[in-house]
Amino acid sequence: MRISRRAQAVSPFYAMEFGKQAAALEARGHRVVKLSIGEPDFGAPPAVLTAMREVMDGRPLTYTAALGLPALRQAIARFYGDRHGVDVDPSRVVVTAGASAALVLAAAALVDPGDEVVIGDPSYPCNRQIVESFGARVTLVPTTAETRFQLDAASVRASWTENTRGVMVATPSNPTGTSVPAEELAAICRLARERGAWRLIDEIYLDLSDHDDRGRPPRSALSYDPDAIVVNSFSKYFGMTGWRLGWCVVPDALVPAMERLAQNYFLCASAPAQHAALACFTPESLAVGEARRVEFAQRRALVLDGLDRIGLPVPVPPDGAFYVYFDVGRTGLTSWEFCERALQEAGVALTPGRDFGTHTADTHVRLSYAASTDELREGIARLGTFMAALT
Repeated sequence: MRISRRAQAVSPFYAMEFGKQAAALEARGHRVVKLSIGEPDFGAPPAVLTAMREVMDGRPLTYTAALGLPALRQAIARFYGDRHGVDVDPSRVVVTAGASAALVLAAAALVDPGDEVVIGDPSYPCNRQIVESFGARVTLVPTTAETRFQLDAASVRASWTENTRGVMVATPSNPTGTSVPAEELAAICRLARERGAWRLIDEIYLDLSDHDDRGRPPRSALSYDPDAIVVNSFSKYFGMTGWRLGWCVVPDALVPAMERLAQNYFLCASAPAQHAALACFTPESLAVGEARRVEFAQRRALVLDGLDRIGLPVPVPPDGAFYVYFDVGRTGLTSWEFCERALQEAGVALTPGRDFGTHTADTHVRLSYAASTDELREGIARLGTFMAALT
């Protein structure tokens, strides 16, 4: 059997690989603290669980429209108005089988072989893998702590070529947890728009971000670039990782292409998950989401204090996604060696920087503080013992 070049070129997702190693250790009776996967420990809000039980009552659960349940598309559009002050027509909302499917559909609709797409380094690996699968060449732009490990307009401008067709930005970011300042993101979008390129903004962690000093949530990119493509998910803010449900908001002109692609690639997102997700937008569930956002901020403080205490510096504290990106350069180990030894010797699963690019691949490690407070305390304590043994 001949395996396609496309499949052979795809790199493993090392966070999942370390998760497999952790599971193997647990199967042998070892206790592992898993801080490698971005999976909130809370699960779905109670009202969503109740709604799922109700819809799974034996009724026929047929395909929905390829773009999603109309009621869910309307609820998502209202959420943008209520939460972010952005007027979104429900016809522009595409409900997908997780944010990953939204990224696949967007790439299929926008990318031709030979196109160049600008993405920051470090960044979520699946974003670049998806666009490369459709024939694009990724221009991976090194970023630094000075730009919060994010693209800025100057770096996008410097990396632009005659073949650049799009820019992908995740804000807040996986793996760093950091956001692009609103003014800078607006400048990036303006630059790309003026040059006729598409802008895809991954906002999966947006609603977990810190509020400003007046208690206002961060703005969606749609507030200053209405024709951007924004991608979001029920996985993070609503804690529904295994439900595989997401969405994107696209320009009017892109909707027909997205519908045709969705019909052919996926038919539709999970019908029961869509019906249950309507309960995400009730006052009860939104209050649960806000309480969890506050809880994540408390966990972040615990982790930042703990890492500082044991000698693992975090160059840029996160302000949104539940990750810290810490520097292991002082240990004398590469990030891969650090993660392997931390797992084998301390029983703590982390993710090496190799997952997220090349610029900080050997020097930085991602820790997810989506785990419980007790798990985080134990993980930091174990890493402290591990660090003491190294020195």
